[in-house]
Amino acid sequence: MRKTLYQFSNNLADSAKDLAPIVLVIAFFQIVVLQQSIPNLSSILVGGGFILIGLTLFMHGLKLGLFPIGEVLAFSFVKKGSIIWLITFAFALGFGATIAEPDLIVMANEAAKVAQIGGIITTATELGEYSQTLRYTVAVAVGLSVVIGVIRILKGWSIQYLIIGGYLLVIVATFLAPDFIIGIAYDAGGVTTGPITVPLLTALGVGLSSSIRARNPLIDGFGMIAIASLLPIIAIMLFGIFQ
Repeated sequence: MRKTLYQFSNNLADSAKDLAPIVLVIAFFQIVVLQQSIPNLSSILVGGGFILIGLTLFMHGLKLGLFPIGEVLAFSFVKKGSIIWLITFAFALGFGATIAEPDLIVMANEAAKVAQIGGIITTATELGEYSQTLRYTVAVAVGLSVVIGVIRILKGWSIQYLIIGGYLLVIVATFLAPDFIIGIAYDAGGVTTGPITVPLLTALGVGLSSSIRARNPLIDGFGMIAIASLLPIIAIMLFGIFQ
């Protein structure tokens, strides 16, 4: 119990340090540059307190739950020696983490609204279908990206060639895709850096590379997020081309 409280207090201090630059920047421009008092100061202070506590609990939960379970599962699948189950787990993890990503839900809903304004979709039913299709397209792409990342670690492939090849495909797809989908596609790559996806995929990569004797966690354990950011961009552009 004492150890948990100590860890929580450390996380609270770290969260306060992370939020401090944002608070200082806003206060500086509001008071010094604009020379205005801060409106609704009491509400802002209460909200800031909630943010601090929420961020602390979130980071504490990641360290207690998501990071260990990702590493333990990766180690267990390697020990079991089942490549099929490992790849299935990798796809399911990438898909599940992405489909639940708040950033993706917001982006897909906003993209559907803009598509409705632009006349691409016309009914409420099409609005929901468009949003859901975007979400599932990105989630499947991330799932496949995680599978590629796992195979890279197992085979010892160099990440440079995967990243360079991926960006070449992105460039080609950019020239072929309709203009209205390009911005959405590039934003789709950014949602893979959300608070749910990053901890799980990072833990999987580090845990998997730590479990294989010939792999270095520092060299091979990272790069999963970079790979996972590329395929969604390509997938959404293909969605725009063939829809």
